[in-house]
Amino acid sequence: MSLSPVSESDVERLYLQLKEEATTGGYHLNPDVDFTKNLIRGLLRNDQRYSYRACPCRLATGRTADDLDIVCPCDYRDADLEEFGACYCALYVSPAIAKGEKQAAPVPERRPPRSERGKNKATQVVPTGPQPVLSLPVWRCKVCGYLCAREQPPSTCPICKVSRDRFERFM
Repeated sequence: MSLSPVSESDVERLYLQLKEEATTGGYHLNPDVDFTKNLIRGLLRNDQRYSYRACPCRLATGRTADDLDIVCPCDYRDADLEEFGACYCALYVSPAIAKGEKQAAPVPERRPPRSERGKNKATQVVPTGPQPVLSLPVWRCKVCGYLCAREQPPSTCPICKVSRDRFERFM
């Protein structure tokens, strides 16, 4: 399969879109615009390859279900930002890095090895008292934690803008 070159107009369009979404959501893109646009080229290339924007700094399988945790923004972004000031690929950075007060440093990979994925999921705490009866299921965005009660998850998370497949049934 031959991939067409990523156009600079597509890179610029996605850069502006991600910058707006980051700002709206309280996040910051890496202030090194050339570096950021190179990451965006990788996202667009992965979108061509797999039909989803897998993190350009990780190996994707090409199977959406196996890679949902690394579709940008990945499931690890917030924990990486909190602990290291940048996500794994440094597309998203802390306010201090965005302002130039600190430099982004390497972030260790927190994605579990393939053989361990899904094994250590947190077990849901089951209350011992009476269970509330809900008229609708509650859905949780696995990226930002947004909760909503409705028949189906929203097509796009209103907070972080990820697609419906990044939601899980919470209750």
